Amino acid sequence: MAEISKSKLTITSIVSFTLIVALLGWFWVSHSGLQQAPDVALQFIDGRKSELYKLTTGPLLVTFWATTCETCIKKTPELKALYKKLNPRGLELVAVAMAYDPPNRILAFAEDNDIAYPIALDLDGSVAKAFDDVALTPTTFLISADMKIVTTTIGTLNMDELEKEIVNLLEKPSSVALNETS
Repeated sequence: MAEISKSKLTITSIVSFTLIVALLGWFWVSHSGLQQAPDVALQFIDGRKSELYKLTTGPLLVTFWATTCETCIKKTPELKALYKKLNPRGLELVAVAMAYDPPNRILAFAEDNDIAYPIALDLDGSVAKAFDDVALTPTTFLISADMKIVTTTIGTLNMDELEKEIVNLLEKPSSVALNETS
């Protein structure tokens, strides 16, 4: 009987260890470890300049995109709708154009598609580099009001899930007012 107890204990220990490792792996991959968003300077297509942390007191969606990215182009109407719906509640969205995308093409795309959310130019690639060397488009970061990266998505966004996550962040009380100056 002692042999059966040792066997059960060993199996239980192995299963528990495996579950812990699997959960830690899932958290590492899917939640970006709640890393701090980089403090980067942005140059917008309308000529404005701003530091990322000064853009919002609520959730911030930063999406790296290109006019040559079919997925990015297809998601533009959905991002516009999400911005229109949730910006009045505190969501900010910034589209960062990749360094290889010509500014005149970005400007034309924004005008042709009547994009209301801010578009930043990453002319030297420094913004993409600061966000862990973004190379693939679209790559999207959802950032909380305290500038922690909540999720990172490479590729197609699940807009329903994204909206739920943003609404959840909007409903959390924010103790940080990032736009206030002393």
